[in-house]
Amino acid sequence: MVTEPLLAPALKVNEIYLSLQGESTYAGVPCVFVRLTGCPLRCVWCDTAYAFYQGDEMGLDQVLEKVRSYGVPLVELTGGEPLAQEGAFELLARLVGEGFRVLLETSGAVGVERVPKPVVKILDVKCPGSGEEGRNLWGNLDHLVPGQDEIKFVIKDRADYDYAKAVIEKRSLAGRFTLLFSAVHKSLAAKDLAEWIIADRLPARFQLQMHKVIWPDETKGR
Repeated sequence: MVTEPLLAPALKVNEIYLSLQGESTYAGVPCVFVRLTGCPLRCVWCDTAYAFYQGDEMGLDQVLEKVRSYGVPLVELTGGEPLAQEGAFELLARLVGEGFRVLLETSGAVGVERVPKPVVKILDVKCPGSGEEGRNLWGNLDHLVPGQDEIKFVIKDRADYDYAKAVIEKRSLAGRFTLLFSAVHKSLAAKDLAEWIIADRLPARFQLQMHKVIWPDETKGR
């Protein structure tokens, strides 16, 4: 009996582009972004709703060829929610295997236990203002690598800020992971969030979405 060769899973890709990393501890560094299509969440402040459905089918080899073409060692897999596609796990493994420094932006609503350990996971803890607080998979925190992975809180208002502080304390996150605090664009003044962090001496890194400062009128490809 002839066995057909196994085909690598295809991915539905919204866009692949080169820009500056706008967030995390890698902010300001040239980075290739691979944005996959689809997301099971509907955060009220989402700024990538165009990625819910739009995209083209690409094989893993096609994606890798496009990534290589930019000649940049830093790559981020993002979405939508990239882990909603089964092929994302193999893509991450192959990127790591080719020597790329790989970042993963994930909502925290899909299990990360199969993500290769060297991948820097930037896990978003959903605050109440997102409307998706109930989708947090708290078990994901057990699969993060201390000193490597990062946890992001997107803050819409003071209630979100207080919620994030409580999560940090309850889950003993301080000192184990880089904690990122971002203000929801056009909902919370960055100055207010910065001053709250300073007043509380919070062990967190305040961040602006750099790409929205540099290219305020552009959404895709930045």
